[in-house]
Amino acid sequence: MEGLIVPHSTPQGEFDLARNIRTIEWLKTQILEQTSFLFKAMLQGSEEKILEALAGIIITLCVLTRRLGLSFARLEKKILQQVKTNVEAEHEVEKWYGDLSAFLDYLAGMKR
Repeated sequence: MEGLIVPHSTPQGEFDLARNIRTIEWLKTQILEQTSFLFKAMLQGSEEKILEALAGIIITLCVLTRRLGLSFARLEKKILQQVKTNVEAEHEVEKWYGDLSAFLDYLAGMKR
């Protein structure tokens, strides 16, 4: 993985690698914590708390993307690819609710 490789073996490079690994581990716990927060918010029926949890999960996943050495652009491209594939495959969620098409339309509107 690109983000975990340090090109030279210096004490600073080793520190950066260790820090990056610790950060990745912390981000993983944040995903779990935010997911738990989401489930609790869903039980309470609080829209604001649900949005807060979902936003936290998305932000954490984006930060994790960079810590793993991947770009936001590649993540976005992969998301679009997967959503389009699921629309074309007539995924159940798409057939029943049209959520994936709605998401694609939303993303297309953001690009304008």
